[in-house]
Amino acid sequence: MKRVVILFSGTGTNLEKLAQELPKAGIKIAAAVTNRPGAGGIARAQKYGIPVEVIDHTRFDSREAFDKVLVETIGKYRPDLTVMAGFMRILTPVFTKAVNAVNLHPSLLPKFKGARAIERAFESGDEVCGISIHHVTGELDGGEVIAQASFRREPDMDLETFTQKIHALEYGLYPKTVIALLNGPLS
Repeated sequence: MKRVVILFSGTGTNLEKLAQELPKAGIKIAAAVTNRPGAGGIARAQKYGIPVEVIDHTRFDSREAFDKVLVETIGKYRPDLTVMAGFMRILTPVFTKAVNAVNLHPSLLPKFKGARAIERAFESGDEVCGISIHHVTGELDGGEVIAQASFRREPDMDLETFTQKIHALEYGLYPKTVIALLNGPLS
């Protein structure tokens, strides 16, 4: 059975969708790791019986020191893949050279790398917007794109509706992509 570790920082909505879909494909979520002790995703992970590790990034003197503990923690679970689902940390080579990871980003990369991608995509006025799933490398949101999904913006679309469209794409594409990466293409 393939194993993943999920990294998250916030509410855990993508974590929950992965928790619903990956086990159906024979993929075990060995653990979820967060850098925020109060993250809403902790309760979501626990609801699915997923062990949660909390590594508070504010307790470390450097990004490298945090990443070292993160890598060691992930390693305990021997995952085939580490899946970042709203993990809001810029990672150093301590992590990127040691961990096979994928990330979900709420824009059509290479556009709008980094934070506030949804808002920046919305503000851009681009007619076509969407999401990307990519390999994690030393370049922020710069790894090879594995999959993308998009939608055409409606002329009167507000930010809330735009954000809902982005999340709907995430919830559909991310589990399918992780399953395909671990089990081979879906038929």
